[in-house]
This record gives sequence, C-alpha cells and structure tokens, in this order.
Amino acid sequence: MKIVNVEQMRRLELASVSAGISLDTLMENAGLATAKEGRQLLGAVAGTRVLVLVGPGNNGGDGLVAARHLSRWGATVTAYLVVPRPQDDPKLMLATDTGVLCVFAADDTSYQALDAALSKSHLVIDAVLGTGRSRPLEGRVKEVMLRLGDARTRRSNLVVLALDMPTGMDAETGQVDAACPQADVTVTFEYPKLGHFRFPGAGKLGKLATVDIGIPGGLDQDINVELLTSRWVKDKLPTRSLDSHKGTFGHTLVIAGSRSYPGAAYLASQGAGRVGSGLVTLAAPHGIYPTVASKLTEAVHLPLPEDQDGRFHPDGASIAKNYPRQLTAMLVGCGFSTSPGLEKFVQKLLLEDPKPSVPVVIDADGLNNLSRIEGWWHQMDYPAVLTPHPGEMSSLTGVPAAEIQAKRTDIAMEWASVWGKVVVLKGAFTVVASPDKMCWVSPYANPALASGGTGDVLTGMIAGLSAQGLSPEDAACCAVYIHGAAGEVLCQEMGDTGTVASDLLPLVPRVIRRIREG
Repeated sequence: MKIVNVEQMRRLELASVSAGISLDTLMENAGLATAKEGRQLLGAVAGTRVLVLVGPGNNGGDGLVAARHLSRWGATVTAYLVVPRPQDDPKLMLATDTGVLCVFAADDTSYQALDAALSKSHLVIDAVLGTGRSRPLEGRVKEVMLRLGDARTRRSNLVVLALDMPTGMDAETGQVDAACPQADVTVTFEYPKLGHFRFPGAGKLGKLATVDIGIPGGLDQDINVELLTSRWVKDKLPTRSLDSHKGTFGHTLVIAGSRSYPGAAYLASQGAGRVGSGLVTLAAPHGIYPTVASKLTEAVHLPLPEDQDGRFHPDGASIAKNYPRQLTAMLVGCGFSTSPGLEKFVQKLLLEDPKPSVPVVIDADGLNNLSRIEGWWHQMDYPAVLTPHPGEMSSLTGVPAAEIQAKRTDIAMEWASVWGKVVVLKGAFTVVASPDKMCWVSPYANPALASGGTGDVLTGMIAGLSAQGLSPEDAACCAVYIHGAAGEVLCQEMGDTGTVASDLLPLVPRVIRRIREG
C-alpha cells in the first residue's frame, strides 16, 4: 500500500478524472465510506445523534455526503457549517433534503447550538480541514476544535471520527496545532498520508482506517513510499520444503557483545535463529563466552581475543574473516561499545581486504565506530544493511536527531542513496530505505518495544533472513514488520509496561506462522 503526500494525492485525483472517474464520484464514495465507518462505530444507527463539523473544501463535502447517508439510515444528524459553503452547494442541498439539520456557525455567535449538539451527540465527524491545514488554527475554526476537545474530555462515551486528518494536523509533517482534537478513528481515503506516520500527529489519529474511494489501479506507480503489510511480507518470506536441512537455511555469523553488553550477543543470535537461520555462529569476546554459551545452547561459538576492558581486540578481525565454515550472512556491532581499538577492529573487519563476501548487517556501535572513519562507504563494496536509531543516524550523517525525526523517510532515502546501502531507521514507524530511493514504512509504533535489546533482536532477524537468501531490502522489510507485529502480540498479552527484549523471541515464529496462514 502506497503512502502519499498531499500533492501526490491531488495528482492521483486528477489522474482519476482523466481516467473517467469524476471528482464528484470520488467525493460520493468517500462520504459513503465515512458513513459506513460511522455506522460500525455506532453499532445501530437508528435513534443515534450525529454531529458533522463541516469545513469549506472537499473535506466538508465528504462530511455532508456522510451526513446524508447517516440520516437516511435513521440517525438524527446535525451539520454544523464551521466555515460558509455556497448556498447552491449540491451536497448541502442533498443533505438538507434528507433531513439533515444545517446550522451555520456564523449565526451561532455564542456557540450555544454547537455546545448543545456536542452535549447530546453519540458521534462527531470532524470534516473541517483534513489535509488542507497548513497554518495555525485561528478564529471560529480554532474555537470549534477547542470546544470539541473539551466535550470529548467531559464525555467518555463521545466518539470522534476524523476525515483524513483531525483538524489542525499537518498531513506532511505530523505537526499539530494546540487546538487539534483527539480522534478515536481517522478515515483516510485510498492512501495513508505521510503525516499519519509522524509524531506528534500520529498520536492524535486513534485507529487509522484506509478506505477505497475508486481511484483506478496503476496510477500510483511513480510513488516510492510504501506501507508494509502482512500480504507484502508473506510474498517475500523464504519457503521451507520438507526435504530441507540446517544447511538449506543459511549460516549467520554474529559478531557481537562486550563485557558490558553480553546480552546483546545473546539477543542478536537468538533473533537470527528465531527467523529461521539454519546455523548461527556467535563470535564474542573471550571473556563473555562462558556466560553467553551457557544460555545460547543452539549456537556455534567462536571466542575472539579481547582487550583489557572486555571488548574486541583488533587482532580478532582476521580470525573472524578467516572463519572456515561456509557463511551466508554476517552481523556486526551489537553491544560493542566504542574505543580506538574497536574502531580498528571494525575497519579491519569491514573495510580492509579480504572484504566480506556475504551480506552484512551493521548495528549500534558498529555504526558509531564506522562513523569515525572518513569516507567509510566508499570502501564498502558489498551488500549491507545499516540499522541506526536517530542518535546513531546523527553520528553517521551530522544531521541533528530532531531534524532526522522530522523527516524520517526523506533522510533515510537520501543517505541510503549516498551510501549505496539499505538503511533501517529505527523507532516508531521504522523506515526502510534502499539505495534506489524506494522506501517502506512499518505500520507499528509500540511502547512495548521501548526497552534495551529490542534493536539487537531486530538486527539478528535481518541477518537471519539475509542468510536465507533474501535481498538486503527484503530481509530488512520482513524483519521490521515481523518485529513490530511481535511487539503488538506482546502488548496484547502482557501490556506495554515491564516487557523486555527476550519476551519477543518466542513470539517471532508465531507471528511468521500467522503471516504465512494469512
């Protein structure tokens, strides 16, 4: 499913007109889809009260169409015109003809009619601005949104349904006006918008429902941002035949850990195994080997020389590079820490000949140490996936973390192109970008994943899928989606507080099974 910006959505609507689908048809379809979503929220429509807050443009027209259908289905509907619409507006006349009570905010100078409707309504549909907001709310629009917010706070049973965006939310950046109301459900038409996956706006949406309004297929081929879905991942997952053996599913070399972070080595190795890597070898500093080996019973172990602080010694790089077993993927960086010796270890391992002959996934302090080597990407002439969080991305690029968060898809695509590597920008709605400026966005933002070590699990999963033959971008996308979905299951079963990274591990195979079963 594609994700669009406002201009792309306008172009798609115009292309639909050229293909024979009128703007009026699109509006009718959008309004009907909104009404159906409202009916689902209400349960039984007959006898309910619905307030539709109507704006000046297409969003307001969509709201009037929804008002008309809900009135026909038995609801008592009030359309409150926050901003004037033409008296000969056909959507307004049709709504009035089907029994919708139209109230003009310009005549409701003390907002008594609005407050009365808010106090009695079961459902409020916010159809004021949608994707049209590009400046701070002011005047009557601001006052109406503030009163809606107050009513929702007072009345726990009041449901708010927003069209495309809650009024006051920017469709591009996700920024919100102070008066922007909290929605319970946001209906977006045909395609989700970039702002839906950017905070703080993403927290205002409630449930996001994407509905079909009849835009013909094939018009979105030039859009390069896509939402990851279960169906997309199902089509990419490696098959597993009955006559397979451990060698069939690849061999992942995990180079991870230090005295301070032995758990990272365990979590990354388990992540690779849980997505199906047939063999996993853990190369860890010699000092933590006994601890990790006692817990990681399924892996092969390759203890490497360490420095006096329990971190990899540069001499260990040549041992790892000359590992005699056949490898199909490598993971580097989880739990490393940073030091001049580790910088040298990373340089020898990744940038000096002989260079890796398999895809490499680089995470955490692998990236931080790499960032200290000028022009490192010019020396990395093999497939790689980089998995930074915003702080690590800032170290790699010099771009402030706040700017990275504000432009996550753009930043990830730009630097994936510069480096010629797949970039996984971690965080809520994790972004995967490929060197050819394609981008995929995870649908998941989950506080259950906000604990130390969950990124190590994800990195291991990417490496484990790479080991099974998936391309770097497909391995990254599948792992990101499965990881997020496992977080959703974890949240449902245990809540979003007190969960730890290792809780994810047994859920990964369950999620994969669910995806395969559809």
